[in-house]
Amino acid sequence: MDNSNGIHYIELSPNPIRFDAVSQLTNVFFDDSNKQIFAVRSGGATGVVVKGPGPTEDTVISFCMNDRGGDIRSIKFSPDNQILAVQRKENAVEFICFNGDQPLLQDIITHQVKTTIHGFVWVHNREVALISNTGVEVYTVVAEKRQVRSVKSLSIGIKWFAWCCDANVALLCTSEGNSLIPVLVKQKVITKLPKVDLGSPSRDVQESKVTLGQVYGILAVLILQPNSSSGQMEVEVHLLNGPGLAPRKCHILRLSLVGRFAINTVDNLIVVHHQATGTSLLFDISLPGEVIHDVTHHAPITPGRSIKPFGLKLPSLSPDGQILQCELYSTHWVLFQPNIVIDAKLGCMWYLNLCIEPLCHLISDRIRLTEFLLQRSNGKQALLKVVAQLVDNQYKGTLLPVLETIFSKINKIYASWVQLELQNQTAQPSNVKTSSLKQATPPIVLIEQLDMVQIFQRIARRSYTESILMLYLQSLNKFNIAAQEELSKMIVSELINNRSFDTLRRLVSYSMLLESKAVACFLLAHSDVDTAISQVAIDMLGRIQAHEIIIEVMLGQGKVIDALRLAKNSLGLDKVPARKFLEAAHKTKDDLIFHSVYRFFQMRNLKLYETLSFPKAEQCTEFIQHYNNTFPADSSIKPAVN
Repeated sequence: MDNSNGIHYIELSPNPIRFDAVSQLTNVFFDDSNKQIFAVRSGGATGVVVKGPGPTEDTVISFCMNDRGGDIRSIKFSPDNQILAVQRKENAVEFICFNGDQPLLQDIITHQVKTTIHGFVWVHNREVALISNTGVEVYTVVAEKRQVRSVKSLSIGIKWFAWCCDANVALLCTSEGNSLIPVLVKQKVITKLPKVDLGSPSRDVQESKVTLGQVYGILAVLILQPNSSSGQMEVEVHLLNGPGLAPRKCHILRLSLVGRFAINTVDNLIVVHHQATGTSLLFDISLPGEVIHDVTHHAPITPGRSIKPFGLKLPSLSPDGQILQCELYSTHWVLFQPNIVIDAKLGCMWYLNLCIEPLCHLISDRIRLTEFLLQRSNGKQALLKVVAQLVDNQYKGTLLPVLETIFSKINKIYASWVQLELQNQTAQPSNVKTSSLKQATPPIVLIEQLDMVQIFQRIARRSYTESILMLYLQSLNKFNIAAQEELSKMIVSELINNRSFDTLRRLVSYSMLLESKAVACFLLAHSDVDTAISQVAIDMLGRIQAHEIIIEVMLGQGKVIDALRLAKNSLGLDKVPARKFLEAAHKTKDDLIFHSVYRFFQMRNLKLYETLSFPKAEQCTEFIQHYNNTFPADSSIKPAVN
């Protein structure tokens, strides 16, 4: 597989955790629960250095302990680093209490059993599970009384086990029938789950061929095996889809290679490393594949490539330092879940990281790339960049079918989030503070309207922009997502610029744009372009019953009689301000309009105040004078006062 162009989609973390390398005096152990690496010199007599992730570059605990005879097989701290468990013999585990970061060597508790211990895992600060050839047993370590008490046990013959610390699940390979049985192990709890269906009762699964991890939050049992027909290797993916449900073979990853493999999971991708070719294959089980007998078969997302070369800076007196190019896919590498690489000979521990940018070039299918990026933790900016490229001048709107599909995939996730937020707001009691409620977890990648508007603004007033905006609006409408203010304003602006007034009228009549005072006023601000825009704005204001604004617009347009009719019906007779309407009627310089308005208010006065006269508070003196001068015959009539 060609790596000559130097594109790499997997890299080692830039600052590895350094530790003493394996030697005749030093043994190295790794605890995948606490992510701590132990460098043990002379069985602990000349020092134990523990390093792991922490607030600083790496958190270090250093101490010495007695070499009590026998090589150390396993060594792990409790989650709070206050009890150290050490296994030197196949049937015993020692517990050493700590005061701060120093051991209390006089208070060592030795727990011995009559079985062969395959290993142990901490499930709580003071609870540890021992997994032996006869079953699983959870113990409480009572440091004050120097006791280890059994609190729960499960009897079952076990050949080997794998542990997933994120899910607190041990996968047990039983002595009888070679069954793989997941067991949930928590504080004082052991729950046996339905066994993995291996297809054949006689099938023998080796420990080295099984990886236990989590993909998309679901526990996955990954089994490396040769294909029955081609002989090339593939990975079976069995998913534990829910409580009580048996793990089911849902996916097969086609490697199309033979040789030695190792598996990591990085950002919900399954990464299969092949030592012979020095390449890593990426698989995403969320992407569609070939379905055969309800099992989805996946090819690698892109042809395999090497991990990015890594230069390790060595201690040196020269200011530039010395750089050692690390051997990738070394025989000294040991991999742990989810994404840890340890080179025991070199004394380095790295995390594997995904490089998004190169994959955007390697995955040529933009729709498949969209599906891929929507599931990546750092995929948002990369996906926005992809969309920006597709709407740019280079394509000039020629990729509308592709964009339609991409918008659909983006908005499907967006709609589910909008719906979830709406449900949370509806379910929230008025007397409960928001902070006390459990917040909904947003999707891995959430692209909202404001994100898209920022992209669309870069192509404003181009010949194809209207088509792209209509496509996006239709996609929102398909998923029942209401258009927000900024998007609505941009669509209005583009339609007015292109004089697409019929389209604008239809969008408003079908409520596809945000119906708000802000958008209506934005329409009114452009009403000088065409009279149709003003009517569209009034229609929108009518839908939201913003009668005060409609009245102001009508008065500004000289439609005083229409405005007066609306004011009477919406505000009520006693709320209609006489001066405002008389002033607007006077400005029209139409005596008939002024006469009609004046007589309307005289009749109102008669009904409300039992007189034709205007109250002084309304300040209509100048308009009374104008009426008397213009219509002297009317002004001489003095009706009787009831």
